[in-house]
Amino acid sequence: MGRKKKAEQERDDIAPGLVVKTKKRLVVASGSSHPGLAEAVAAQLETELVPTEHRTFASGEILTRFEVSIRGCDIFLIQSFGPPVNEWMMELLIMLDAAKRASAKRITVVAPYYPYSRQDKKGRGREPISARLVADLFKTAGADRVMSVDLHAAQIQGFFDGPVDHLFAKPVLLDHFEKTLSAEDREKLTVVSPDTGRVRVADQWSDSLGAPLAIIHKRRDPNVANQVTVNEIVGRVDGRVCLLVDDMIDTGGTIVKAAQALKAHGAERVIVAATHAVFSAPAVERLQDSSIDEVVVTDTLPLPVEKRFPGLTILPIAPLLARAIKEVFEDGSVTSMFNGDA
Repeated sequence: MGRKKKAEQERDDIAPGLVVKTKKRLVVASGSSHPGLAEAVAAQLETELVPTEHRTFASGEILTRFEVSIRGCDIFLIQSFGPPVNEWMMELLIMLDAAKRASAKRITVVAPYYPYSRQDKKGRGREPISARLVADLFKTAGADRVMSVDLHAAQIQGFFDGPVDHLFAKPVLLDHFEKTLSAEDREKLTVVSPDTGRVRVADQWSDSLGAPLAIIHKRRDPNVANQVTVNEIVGRVDGRVCLLVDDMIDTGGTIVKAAQALKAHGAERVIVAATHAVFSAPAVERLQDSSIDEVVVTDTLPLPVEKRFPGLTILPIAPLLARAIKEVFEDGSVTSMFNGDA
């Protein structure tokens, strides 16, 4: 018997008919920034978060260790980026390195709120493009894929050298308003873009709700942060229920100035809808201004009790994230979640 046939015979004697198959394994892990959201996503996926040790030493250095084997798995690391953003960034990078060294097969960063997203271009000379730097850090640390919700600028997708799943919170917010707005309010509804940069998004809302569009023209002082001046309103808002749509609310300056301008021009009610509730001080105080009747946000960022107030509605984003994770894991279509809309 030849050497090759003898080896095949010995193999068949040990494990006759053996067929080796690689089974895909979904693992969801959480950083320390928003564990409640990660737990809700895991529950939607009918799984549990992988046990993970997070430790900060007296010197401030961070250690992360997965307490079970993740070899060969498809791991989704969930980390949102509220304050302290730089600490959460470092923790995620360390988690990525740990996952890569633990031989995870594919690593996806799930960052519902993408950090440094407003620094997506050079506004003046000698400025950084920090959103690109963040993407480079993710890739270098070991990320194969990035998933995020309502990026501040669509071009951020091109900063990462790999697949980017850009999710949209509009279906979550839209469903809320379709259920809560009365027929009379729908008749009077006008969708308002708080600045020219959000016109495309507001226009999509206008089409979905069958409502007219108005645009607020504003100016910022490039040398003074968070200072906004409203110049004029394009579109009819007198006697209308105005729905202000934006991707994020940070200090609330833009939104409050816009709401005050709308009320000054005769708006009946002003409702604010935003995906990311950053709510840096003094946003909570500003958003309780008499010009704003309701604020609706999602929980892409954690909102502690001190950042909540009457008139604030928080919608869960976990079902959207869980469905996207499932589509990616099963090699399905994320775009189909949004009826093919870009």
